[in-house]
Amino acid sequence: MRIKIKTTKRVEAVDITNEIEKLTKDIKEGVIFIYSPHTTAGITINEGFDESVMIDLNNKLSELVPYNDKYLHFEGNSDAHIKASLIGNEAFVFVENGKLKLGRWQRIFFLEFDGPREREVWVKIINVKNL
Repeated sequence: MRIKIKTTKRVEAVDITNEIEKLTKDIKEGVIFIYSPHTTAGITINEGFDESVMIDLNNKLSELVPYNDKYLHFEGNSDAHIKASLIGNEAFVFVENGKLKLGRWQRIFFLEFDGPREREVWVKIINVKNL
């Protein structure tokens, strides 16, 4: 399964939790794997109640890995590649009774580091009932 995402900024956190959960409604017990096939974007699970958490995360990443530095990569997006490597490109979440088993404040985010772009997130569900 694939989820389409259209980002609107160069650096952006997109909450994809609801889109992911729509895919789990018929799963009694299982695991869902969420994967970004992009080298300049990441997937993370973090607090979603206060949007300033994702703003702080992206601000700190931009401070640690600035856009304009002495990079060798000719495309001008080395910072995005480095940020994506630091964050990682996958997550997994347990599913019970059609619901994601996230912590109280947790949400799933697609992190864009080289937008705006049209992106995809790939999703694979392992339904334990079928094993």
